[in-house]
Amino acid sequence: MTAQAIEFVYIVAAVLFIVGLKMLGRADTARRGNFVSAVGMLLAIVATLYAGGLSFRWIAIGTIAGSLVGAVAAYAVKMTAMPEMVGLFNGFGGLASLLVGWAEYHKWVLLGQAPERPVFTAVAIFLTVLIGAVTFSGSMVAFLKLAEWIGGKPFLFRGQQIVNGALSLALLAGGALFALRPETGYSLLLPVVAGALALGVMSVIPIGGADMPVVISLLNSYSGLAACAAGFVISNTLLIVAGALVGASGIILTRIMCKAMNRSLANVLFSGFGSGAGGGGAAAGYQGEAKAVSAEDAYFLLEAARSVVFVPGYGMAVAQAQHAVRELGQLLEANGAEVRYCIHPVAGRMPGHMNVLLAEANVPYEQLVEPGDVNPTIETVDVAMVIGANDVVNPAAREDPKSPLYGMPTIEVDRARTCIVLKRSLNPGFAGVDNPLFFKENTRMLFGDAKQTVSALVAEFKE
Repeated sequence: MTAQAIEFVYIVAAVLFIVGLKMLGRADTARRGNFVSAVGMLLAIVATLYAGGLSFRWIAIGTIAGSLVGAVAAYAVKMTAMPEMVGLFNGFGGLASLLVGWAEYHKWVLLGQAPERPVFTAVAIFLTVLIGAVTFSGSMVAFLKLAEWIGGKPFLFRGQQIVNGALSLALLAGGALFALRPETGYSLLLPVVAGALALGVMSVIPIGGADMPVVISLLNSYSGLAACAAGFVISNTLLIVAGALVGASGIILTRIMCKAMNRSLANVLFSGFGSGAGGGGAAAGYQGEAKAVSAEDAYFLLEAARSVVFVPGYGMAVAQAQHAVRELGQLLEANGAEVRYCIHPVAGRMPGHMNVLLAEANVPYEQLVEPGDVNPTIETVDVAMVIGANDVVNPAAREDPKSPLYGMPTIEVDRARTCIVLKRSLNPGFAGVDNPLFFKENTRMLFGDAKQTVSALVAEFKE
């Protein structure tokens, strides 16, 4: 394969990346977009490894081995564990970029293969190592929080921001020295790696569980930036393009999610949201009695409804109830009701979590709506059915200035004619913030496992 052929493959791969990314923007084309992007990545990997001197035999062996590992991981992971798997992959992406920078520096200093532009290459290596290490350690902390192997609440201590700021300045100073004197060996690079790993941990531990979707998208952006920097280190144009696409899309998604919560990125990163939240039910100051109903009672409410809005949350993912919800939606449509599925941008524990689940259940794309499509006419909705969601439907966000959620745009299900909340208990959600929705006059609590409860409603309709 000639150099011209490799450059042509790179161009084709870059086009496939862009087309695939565009297709990922819609639920009805997302699967094809994922496949198109995967084909582009396969072409990029094969061309790069071949250009580096590997034979097609070893490339094939590596591709098959990696594909087997990926396929086993993809099939084994539960949909509820998808957020932490994404966090894990983000971390591996950062680690890969770190190792690329490290390997190039090793070739330079120990093997004497000096680059043509020493200062530029040293800066690129520093950025690759810095961003890659921050991404890796930060993603590992996010993974542990999402998997609930460690507590989801923010970990705060006095002077935390000062410590993080001082560590950041020290890393920048170390980077400047490294760029000016890269031939010093590992005496500067090793402290930079250690400091960057520490910064990644320190950057994520003060962030609460409710903000994890934002953190995941931000770390995804970091992994792209690290890959982009690695592209400059090894002079690989396609890696620069791919990294820039991931970095830019991650930043855009992060901004969208911050806007959905009516908060700035700085507030997400430094406020320690959720550290003061806690308690449960009326004990937190929300007075009233939760009105529990049976599946049969809920059936009568749904059977008479002509407009139904489903609001899915992480509880639906835990119960794997998306297929049962889709079946119930079809029965409601057959009964003459208008059915929609309202998804909040930060529902679940990663960006697009609910969209993925509903797409898996073949919910029509046109029935997926956003809060802005529902809230203006929510009073005309006969039944708003909340399935495992909590913080994104909390009316305290607009009613209680003392609530940590105050000011966050929510799905205003409490203004529907009837709100049915499917939940195991009255406990608060992942953010640890109590929800007065449970005690509203028009709210009915349908307790139990979401899949079993929805299946019971389906059975009532079929009978």
